[in-house]
Amino acid sequence: MALLPPLRLVGATILRGDALQKRSLVIENGLISKGPLPPVDLSGYLLLPGIIDLHGDAFERHIAPRPSAHFPIEAGLRWTDREAASHGVTTAWLAQCWSWEGGMRGPDFAIEVMQAMADYRPRMLTDLRLQLRCETHMPDTQARMLAAIRRFGVDYVVFNNHLPETFELAQTNPHKVAGWAERGGMTLNEFLVVLERAKALGREVPRHLCALAEAFDAMDIRYGSHDDPDGETREYYRILGARIAEFPTTLSAAKLARACNDPVLMGAPNVVRGGSQAGNVSANTLIAQGLCDALVSDYHYPCLARAAWTLVDRGLCDLPTAWALVSKGPAGIMGLADRGTLDHGKRADVVVVNEDSREIEATICGGRLTYLAGEAGARLLGAMAGERLAAE
Repeated sequence: MALLPPLRLVGATILRGDALQKRSLVIENGLISKGPLPPVDLSGYLLLPGIIDLHGDAFERHIAPRPSAHFPIEAGLRWTDREAASHGVTTAWLAQCWSWEGGMRGPDFAIEVMQAMADYRPRMLTDLRLQLRCETHMPDTQARMLAAIRRFGVDYVVFNNHLPETFELAQTNPHKVAGWAERGGMTLNEFLVVLERAKALGREVPRHLCALAEAFDAMDIRYGSHDDPDGETREYYRILGARIAEFPTTLSAAKLARACNDPVLMGAPNVVRGGSQAGNVSANTLIAQGLCDALVSDYHYPCLARAAWTLVDRGLCDLPTAWALVSKGPAGIMGLADRGTLDHGKRADVVVVNEDSREIEATICGGRLTYLAGEAGARLLGAMAGERLAAE
């Protein structure tokens, strides 16, 4: 996909550093640059850094919108790519399970997704990457998982242990667990046998996780844990080296992470809805107490930008601080020094937002237009048409 011609966006309010400023923004050769280039009037708009999403599983719905209605993985990736771009996302990790659940959450399917992403990469609009959600009680798949990670360049892993809650649900809500079993192509009884087998591997789990952590350190992979229920669990994973706390379910887990300087990730839908759909700690509570470093899409891309505005409207923080939770913060967590802010020399990852309606009308990813709509779209198209005529 072709880069935008050199342009100078003028008249807009730009988030530069930690402040909103009235100044121009130059895009040239895919980067934020300087210079007296042809102007595009974007008065009435905000120019914000591209959104960096560290965890999203909405792509599952594009691959299988219904349990019995599956589409090719490559098609699902294309639809996910375009959905992300339309909501201002310029970098996104797709959260793919490596789980005893089987089906779309099992190792076989995970490797299929990795291969499909590798094949699709030359045509990607958004910088899509893969986060592997590794269920802890799978030591027998260790060699296979590490081989896949090396082969496909996976750079982010989180540890899950959903066995306890699944066993509990099997007693209290067997119909729900039966649905999970069906999703994995099993009957409830077959699924329960799988659970028991995974549980029986418990003694091997600590050595398994230590071996994975050592390998991840050698490969410079970021890794963390998912759904920590308390401070003790967070401490267990951080001792292993899993420093990122993704969706801690309690205030105590988040406080332990902050005390140890481990970044905390929470779901943007949690902010927009005013609380967790699972009854866990509120992201708003953590943000108000300074215990959240980044917001992620979880299952809904539109909530990323919406969460920033929700925080502003609720008086929890100003726009620069709120937007940093979906741009600068995630970039720092993942060590992405080339993005997350609109500083000179950075990638031209820019979101064009209508100042009145707060609607995203354009997304620029690495200097390429990935989404265009509304009046901003008309102005940008007019400028590019003028550039072509001038060149002719």
